[in-house]
Amino acid sequence: QVQLVVSGGGLVQAGASLIFGCEGFGFRFSEYAIGWFRQSPGKEREFVASVSRCGGRTNFVDSVKGRFTISRDNAKNTVYLQMNSLKPEDTAVYYCNAILGPDYGLGYGDYWGQGTQVTVSS
Repeated sequence: QVQLVVSGGGLVQAGASLIFGCEGFGFRFSEYAIGWFRQSPGKEREFVASVSRCGGRTNFVDSVKGRFTISRDNAKNTVYLQMNSLKPEDTAVYYCNAILGPDYGLGYGDYWGQGTQVTVSS
């Protein structure tokens, strides 16, 4: 069964750090680029970060540059999103998405992880 399982999330104060994991099951994880998205109430889903299938190329939305990092361990079928210096505006439900190919481009891939809530209090 194909799955992306997200770990992490929670309630933190502004300035804190969190790390998410996105683990793939049932497909060749190393052949997929991975993207992270987030969605706040009343807003559209927003791209946050992506990593190429080899891990050598990353991309971030401007609002998280310098605060978030993304990495992957293909031996563990897992992508990590490290979030530092969290702000209240980072509050959202976070999702990971897997797209077949070397890099994460336009559109979405076939596989989604379950959402995980992050709430950052001021």
